[in-house]
Amino acid sequence: MDVISVALSGRSYDVRVEPGCVVHDFAVQARDWYRSYASEGDRPARAIPFVADTNTHRLLRERIDASLSTSGCAADWFVVEPGESAKSWRVLEELTDWLLGLGVTRSDHVFAVGGGVVGDLAGFACAIAKRGCGFVQVPTTLLAQVDSSVGGKTAINTAAGKNLVGAFHQPSAVLIDPLVLETLPDREMRAGYAEVLKYGVLGDAVFFDWLESNGESVLARQPEALEHAIATSVRAKAAIVAQDERETSGQRALLNLGHTFGHALEAETGFSDRLLHGEAVALGMVLAARYSARRGDITENAEQRVARAVERAGLPSEIAALGMSADGARLVDHMRHDKKMEGGTLPFILLSDIGNAVMARDVELADVAAFLDAQLQAH
Repeated sequence: MDVISVALSGRSYDVRVEPGCVVHDFAVQARDWYRSYASEGDRPARAIPFVADTNTHRLLRERIDASLSTSGCAADWFVVEPGESAKSWRVLEELTDWLLGLGVTRSDHVFAVGGGVVGDLAGFACAIAKRGCGFVQVPTTLLAQVDSSVGGKTAINTAAGKNLVGAFHQPSAVLIDPLVLETLPDREMRAGYAEVLKYGVLGDAVFFDWLESNGESVLARQPEALEHAIATSVRAKAAIVAQDERETSGQRALLNLGHTFGHALEAETGFSDRLLHGEAVALGMVLAARYSARRGDITENAEQRVARAVERAGLPSEIAALGMSADGARLVDHMRHDKKMEGGTLPFILLSDIGNAVMARDVELADVAAFLDAQLQAH
């Protein structure tokens, strides 16, 4: 078991990485976090709100309900369809109305059980309901466990782009159970591994070396390797979030390695199952490494190591393989909607070495378009 503190001024919280903490022993957690919610003063006990997608609800509801009942608690469930379409104004309104209808107060908490979509949606609803109520993240995908559940970024998608409307709203706790990944589809597991690999590439060369040797064990869900990869990734993110909670100093922006390229590819493929977020990040990291080499910032050997690590994980490493009709200029147009765009310029997270990401503010988008055109025509 690992307990990692996200040290924020006045509102720190713990991330608990423990096999079985959700699947086998959820009742203990419920007693800890919901004692006051289930019965506060003269208020009668009431059910605890849970938000999940249909897949997680089908797989975990029976276990969670049974576990809660042993501590005298019950659950109310709000269930959404899986996928990015749930992160919409319509679903946000329905969820917020549901929470208010339950009488949720600022001192209450909501459990977000699922992947990044559920965490983003539920977290944003909790940020705006009563101007902020508590929530607990229970991530059930590898990507959510190592990335989106930690750090307090919540958002929905709009016609203008992905995650453009949201708020920083930190959870009260994060419960990570590696055992829930046993039922995760292999493609989703690989997509989550991309974010694990990202932490090595951007800031931990030793971890990257370890992943080069042990990545297959992580993907195979070997318990010790998987728990080590999750805990190391969470520690890396917690340290960065503690330094730059709201992405104002530039430190937290390093977590966007692979995302500027990746989000453009996601936009071009319609934010669909054609290219999962983690797959886009993986390809985006390769492109960031190649563009860094184009600028002379990293060696060809470093660039190739990043590409090989992505390829060995079964993740996309060649943009041409996506079969897109777009050219570099069109992909750059998608980048102009990036949240980081300021004053007509877009900072890029690039590499000076494996384990050392840097923010580059001198990137010309015309040069990026030319680089992408060359990548689209390669292979």
